[in-house]
Amino acid sequence: MRYDLHTHTKYSICSNMGIETLLATAKKRGLDGIAITDHNNNKAALLAKKMNKDKDFEVIVGEEVSTDLGDVLIYHAEKFIRPGNFFDVIDQARKQDAIISIAHPFRFFPLHGFKGNLRDVMGKVDAIESLNGRTPFISNIIAEKKADGLNIAKTAGSDAHFSFEVGRCATIFDGDLRKELKHGRTKVEGTTFFGPFGHLCTFNRKYIR
Repeated sequence: MRYDLHTHTKYSICSNMGIETLLATAKKRGLDGIAITDHNNNKAALLAKKMNKDKDFEVIVGEEVSTDLGDVLIYHAEKFIRPGNFFDVIDQARKQDAIISIAHPFRFFPLHGFKGNLRDVMGKVDAIESLNGRTPFISNIIAEKKADGLNIAKTAGSDAHFSFEVGRCATIFDGDLRKELKHGRTKVEGTTFFGPFGHLCTFNRKYIR
């Protein structure tokens, strides 16, 4: 299976991508599923899950939640999770039996990396995003090595805000995603080539349009 576990829609201020466009593009690029992880918002994810009628394609309700230690990717949480204290966010997610991955932990620009010590939160999270399409290559390498060192599962996502980015990074696994993450049997693949163009489009949307 090949899932893009980090995507955004127009429900994130930095994206203009419609739900229909995201779903169509993901299927066109050969993905078996996606997680929609808008910033502190799960409305598009809930809508997309209802809209998706393809039994061979999964839409995971997700959210990229802002915390005092950095961004956290939450999967399979139907109820909105409020941003705030890292450990409070984790508690909210656990009450919904959600899956938790630390987003782009070593991104050094624009200062969206993880500010805590990853070793200190082991046992609190299920995975580390070790390949992010909008994060510099070296930062992803560091994240992957850290995941290996901590013996924790890896996730990958394009961090797509625009359709040309969708599916450029993916999490690879066999069987059930939740089970494979719990056992650390996922793999990551993809390219960061489109990342700079995505950042440029986001800058244009937020500050120039």
